[in-house]
Amino acid sequence: MVHFTDIVALDALATGLSVNGKRPLFQKIGQLAASAYGLESQAVAEALLEREKLGSTGFGGGVAIPHAKIPGLDRMRGVVALLNPAMPFDAVDDAPVDIVFALLSPVDSGAEHLKTLARVSRYLREEGNVARLRGAQSPEALHALLAGGEARDAA
Repeated sequence: MVHFTDIVALDALATGLSVNGKRPLFQKIGQLAASAYGLESQAVAEALLEREKLGSTGFGGGVAIPHAKIPGLDRMRGVVALLNPAMPFDAVDDAPVDIVFALLSPVDSGAEHLKTLARVSRYLREEGNVARLRGAQSPEALHALLAGGEARDAA
C-alpha cells in the first residue's frame, strides 16, 4: 500500500483551487508549504517556476508533478492541490491539469529526490488512484487517500 503521509501534511493540501496560470499556482503552493512546513512561500514559488522553465512537469492525464530543491528544507515534503477548473500546463499530452503533486526536496537530496519522484509518478500513473483523488471533496478526504485509506466523500 502506497502512502504519502510521510511527506504530505494535512495543511499542505487544497481542493477546488482556481488559478489562472503557473505563477499563481506556484504562489499558492508556496503559501501552503509556508503554513505546513514553515518555508518561505516566495522562495518555494520561485524555485518551482525556475524548474518549470527547464520543461513542463505536466506528465499527462491531467496530472503535474512540479518539483524543486529548497534551501533550508530538512526532508522531502509534498503539497497536493486539486484544481477546479483544470488549467493549461503544457503537459506532454496537451491535456489541462487538475491534479498537482508538488515535491519539495532538500538541496542535497540527490537519490532520495529521484526515488520519491518515481514513487509519486508511479502512484499517479494508476487510473484508479487518480480517479479517487479527483473525487476528494476536502483536504481531509485527500489526506485519507494519500494515507492509503478510503475517503468517506470520495467518488
